Amino acid sequence: MITIIPQNHCRIIERFGKPIRVQFSGLAFKLPFIENVKNVSAAWGGETNKNGVFLEYSEQVLDTRPRECITRDNAKIMVDAVISWRLIDPLKAVYEVDNLHRSLLQAVLNAVRSQIGACDLDDALAARAALNERLVAELSDTTRKWGIQIIRIEIQELKTDSATGAAMLQQLEAERRSRAISMEAEGVAEATIKAANAEREAAILRADGVARALEITATAEKCYLDTLSESVGAEQACKILLAQKVIEGFDRITKNPADKVFLPAGVKGILEMG
Repeated sequence: MITIIPQNHCRIIERFGKPIRVQFSGLAFKLPFIENVKNVSAAWGGETNKNGVFLEYSEQVLDTRPRECITRDNAKIMVDAVISWRLIDPLKAVYEVDNLHRSLLQAVLNAVRSQIGACDLDDALAARAALNERLVAELSDTTRKWGIQIIRIEIQELKTDSATGAAMLQQLEAERRSRAISMEAEGVAEATIKAANAEREAAILRADGVARALEITATAEKCYLDTLSESVGAEQACKILLAQKVIEGFDRITKNPADKVFLPAGVKGILEMG
């Protein structure tokens, strides 16, 4: 009997109840009465096959049902995953496992529960990509024995219960407040440091200005005293300079008319020295 097998499909030929070969897409034949085609509809239903005899070996997608898992820190979350896989050995897929799809779903859900239980809630929510990779690595050996290859496992949803969600919101709000307080404190500290540095620079500049002014004044007075000494003599020049200082002092202390000025007893003598 000649049959056309569809593209990306295959079928298993049995002889007296024992599998003898796998036929792939194209023209295929079997011996009547002696050989028959394996029918997987009883175990597989309508999934991954046509008419119960043509097994599809292109990439397949299987969606798991949500399952409650408990993390290492005792948080309850609902996990839903999508499995991408393909058939690589039809004989193993049919004869090495009783119900391929049900067994695959159960294996993936158990692995998800195991991986979720080994990490904290924050790690499970944040490291979803790493969790997907660990699931594929954990199930590769088992699924290879079943004649299939897991291409990827994608966790679509990690949903927490209401109590856990409220606790997470409170924790997030507390962390935000803590970061805001820390940033405000850093800003105040930085502003204080900048103000202190500016004040220090200003004080240095003021002191440098005063020092330079005093130096210039001292140089000018020395030049004046030297010139005066050459004209009237060193002793008389000192008396003249002292008298000038006294007069300058009077000028400064009499700037405010409301102030009372007390002249020392020796002022007249100092003035008469000139």
